[in-house]
Amino acid sequence: MITTRVAPVDGNDRLRRPPRLRTIRLGRMKLSYVPDGAVALKPSGWLPNATEQDWITYADHLDENGHLVAGIGGLLVQRGRRALLIDAGIGPVVAPDDPHNPMTGAVHGGALLRNLARLGVADRIEAVAISHLHLDHFGWTLREGPGGTAPFGAARYLVADTEWDWWHSLTPELIDSLPDWAKGSITTPDTLAVIAPRVQRILNGEEIFPGVRAQAVPGHTAGHTAFAIKSFGRRLVMIGDAMHTPAQIANPEWFCAADFDPEEGVRRRRILIDRLATSGDLAFGIHFADVPFGRVHRDADGRTTWVPVG
Repeated sequence: MITTRVAPVDGNDRLRRPPRLRTIRLGRMKLSYVPDGAVALKPSGWLPNATEQDWITYADHLDENGHLVAGIGGLLVQRGRRALLIDAGIGPVVAPDDPHNPMTGAVHGGALLRNLARLGVADRIEAVAISHLHLDHFGWTLREGPGGTAPFGAARYLVADTEWDWWHSLTPELIDSLPDWAKGSITTPDTLAVIAPRVQRILNGEEIFPGVRAQAVPGHTAGHTAFAIKSFGRRLVMIGDAMHTPAQIANPEWFCAADFDPEEGVRRRRILIDRLATSGDLAFGIHFADVPFGRVHRDADGRTTWVPVG
């Protein structure tokens, strides 16, 4: 439990407030963070090898309860009249803090479809690409939209081949062995059966939309996928859950307790941060509070930090 006293959130504290709808231009594309809600992450449980002294250093990332604020939502990619959604929020879920859960606190979702309607694309999404099969990344695909319709029309659901197979390999015995709080993060084959008829399996390196390619970044899950978006020489990498907070940009060794393979996650995170710092490419962190778009800056001493954009 983090006991560091932090100041109340104010209007300028983007590192510790829930995300807002934000849009940037990338060449001829328009990219929008589409909020669905947020979840409170308990720092000492979520990032177990970060120390209490670390969180004194990063107190500006913690809300008034001492929690990290992680956005939940999706990245909308628009190219002319065409639209792709990457990740689909958690859906209309509201849950209070469970003191027995050492990793997450209160969670709320439900705003994604309203925000897509605000952007005027609710009926134009041709595909939903899913970075990985944790419920806060594909929750709306399991729900109904207004009037009982499918929330994304006839859109295909794009899932990495490795990710789809891995979740189907989990046995009931393995799931039963987990503590009750951890079982909530497991996606069962019965849940996946709901979306199976619309799933299109994709491969590493495959172009899934003009200018958008899948990139395997395993660690958080076995088939966790990032997406590289390129237009007129400009590039952005949607990093998914390779990182959950901007503080990991400076501390890539901080692994997440929910990682399937923490060691691989750290290795991949170091590679990703180095490439972003070297290239100057933009990046998008879906859980980065209200600073989802940014760049990785490396100073003269080699230290990397997150610089928000937009």
